[in-house]
Amino acid sequence: MERIYYAGDHFLTGTEIAQALVAYAAALATRSAAGTIDIPVRHEDDGGLSRVRFLVGPASQLVTERVDPEGYDEIEDPEVVARLQALTAELAPMHPVPNHAADRESSVDYDWTDEV
Repeated sequence: MERIYYAGDHFLTGTEIAQALVAYAAALATRSAAGTIDIPVRHEDDGGLSRVRFLVGPASQLVTERVDPEGYDEIEDPEVVARLQALTAELAPMHPVPNHAADRESSVDYDWTDEV
């Protein structure tokens, strides 16, 4: 599990969730953009589960640390992790990828030694 420090408070959440949240915040920062995301958290005082909405962007001061609180199971939410990963991927810079197969299909083999 990881403890997220954010806006003067801290929250417990799953390791994969915390790592995906930090990656999303970093991707937003490269675009000078902000976004919101709801993640599941565990309250340390009573162990209860709830959801917290984070506003993340270039000014976010978001820190995580690995913790192992006794008696609490790892929080897992594959849908939240997938959503964060998709949002992060959408912010990734685009790079052209050559399609060599298309080049071979459209190439024409001319014999320039033929008489006209």
